[in-house]
Amino acid sequence: MLRATLLAFVALLSLRSAVAGTVSFNRDIRPILSANCFPCHGADEKRREAGRRLDLPESAYAERKGVRAVVPRNLEQSELWWRISSKDEDEVMPPPDAHRAPLKPEERALIKRWIEEGATFEAHWAFQPVARPPVPRAAGG
Repeated sequence: MLRATLLAFVALLSLRSAVAGTVSFNRDIRPILSANCFPCHGADEKRREAGRRLDLPESAYAERKGVRAVVPRNLEQSELWWRISSKDEDEVMPPPDAHRAPLKPEERALIKRWIEEGATFEAHWAFQPVARPPVPRAAGG
């Protein structure tokens, strides 16, 4: 029970911080895509659908059959946005037969903001260099 409460609290803080500032790919978007999109549009070549990867910017931005999954700052040209906001069962992602819940309105809103803000990808945290944070200054010192 305590663990579930803590996880819910952390999720709320993450959503709140995303609402307040710029949307972060690693903090806000990667978890949504990982849970809902990467199983069919991720690194696993054997399970990949439509030859589309959403975990790499070069694939997400690439034109495939005249369509781009993500066009920074352009919702109308971003198939990702079109698919996650569609009401048509034949077009919506994730598809009903994928046995995944549809994206929540707040998840769609984050993806929308991310695309509008430029759809910037960030390397996974595990591949980022380790940096020592600055030592905080003591008050009055």
